[in-house]
Amino acid sequence: MTQVIVLNGGSSSGKSGIARCLQAVLPEPWLTLGVDTLISAMPAAVDEGITFAPDGGVDVGSGFQRIEDAWMAGVAAMVRAGARVIIDDAFLGGAASQERWRSALGGLDVLWVGVRCDGAVAAGRETARGDRVSGMAEAQAEVVHRGVVYDFEVDTTSHEALACAKEIAARVG
Repeated sequence: MTQVIVLNGGSSSGKSGIARCLQAVLPEPWLTLGVDTLISAMPAAVDEGITFAPDGGVDVGSGFQRIEDAWMAGVAAMVRAGARVIIDDAFLGGAASQERWRSALGGLDVLWVGVRCDGAVAAGRETARGDRVSGMAEAQAEVVHRGVVYDFEVDTTSHEALACAKEIAARVG
């Protein structure tokens, strides 16, 4: 039985919308936790934390990674205690980021889902949102998928979040 759904995609690709729709269509309660949840919970000043460049680039330092490792272990502990969790993430390190999650989620039944979106479409969403550094969506559109292995992929370029969520839900065991 699937215990964790990991949604990986670039900024403004539609992961959060899909996660909310999954919560609505899946028969059991699922928590949604994402990298944005972690970032908003972090103190403003973390040595070697996370910085956002004016061009949309994101630099993650060792201080952020230490906190993120503890957070990943905490998410896994919640799942081991019986919670079902949808993880909304952007694997800036591609396969290395997935490996960090694989290690934390070892022994759990995980559905790995790639959320793809054309960079120009994601950039348009980014502009409409107004809460992201311009250029982030375009910069992340492909890099987050490099070397990542998925059970299933969806493309939000022309598909709505609900349709993608239904496709994913059909694969949840």
